Amino acid sequence: MTRYILQRVFAMVLTMVVVITITFILMHAIPGGPFASEKNLPPQIKANIEAKYGLNKPLYQQYFDYWAGLLKGDLGPSYKYPGRTVNDLIEAGFPISAELGSYAILLMLFVGIPAGIISALRQYHWQDHTVMFMATLGVAVPSFVLATLFIYIFSSRLGILPAARWLSWQHKIMPTIALSAYNVSFIARLTRSSMLDVMGQDYIRTARAKGLSETSVVIKHALKNSLIPIVTVLGPLIAAVLTGSFVIEKIFAIPGMGRQFVDSVSNRDYTTIMGVTIFYGAFLVIMNLIVDIVYVFIDPRIKLAD
Repeated sequence: MTRYILQRVFAMVLTMVVVITITFILMHAIPGGPFASEKNLPPQIKANIEAKYGLNKPLYQQYFDYWAGLLKGDLGPSYKYPGRTVNDLIEAGFPISAELGSYAILLMLFVGIPAGIISALRQYHWQDHTVMFMATLGVAVPSFVLATLFIYIFSSRLGILPAARWLSWQHKIMPTIALSAYNVSFIARLTRSSMLDVMGQDYIRTARAKGLSETSVVIKHALKNSLIPIVTVLGPLIAAVLTGSFVIEKIFAIPGMGRQFVDSVSNRDYTTIMGVTIFYGAFLVIMNLIVDIVYVFIDPRIKLAD
């Protein structure tokens, strides 16, 4: 396993180098710049500002300078927030995004998986039809539509929940449900299909023939083997929700990483775009590695090369 992990770490580093390079090139290919919107600035002052941040250097020199800072753990200064670095913005935004994402993950695990199991065990019954109807609805309705609908109903019409901000527990209900609705529905549908596939296997029929109780068959045999495809998708999903949702955080005015990324793209804040992209990319490749290791504990038949 050690050799396999080292190979994956090398592949992760190579992946991040490619991601950083492509993001850097695409970012500078966008017309305009961090200070293009400052139309009232005299050309000389604008030139001095660009010189201060090294934006007047050739592109290849900016690329190597960025790598020099990155290797030291410095993601650079923010162009749109004077006196603040990208490290500061991530340190301030990530805990909020991670808190929101954690609530969404709990719903995915404790609502999506049990709903899928119930649907599979009660196939073609009313429980199955109800779960699949709700899951289809959750997949079909975009999160921004759901978020807007929540604000209209529970804030504007009923006035029982605040429309925005991230302060009390009441502020966290609508964003959490809006963020997790699609993922809960997706996990429920995936769990159902995986459970139905496993329940039709020969070893399940053998376990029943031995006289094992249905609860033992489901929990000890069917559920464990049906978790493999679920764990596969949970890695990227967890990385995505923990690092912030661009749409949900913008709609509910949540000061997390997702909102910062949207604002940085609008402002052409190069260093913030790079920093958030690197953070998300690193989180994603780490989660994929964790998923591969978890496979071994879920299914002993899976062996990692030594």
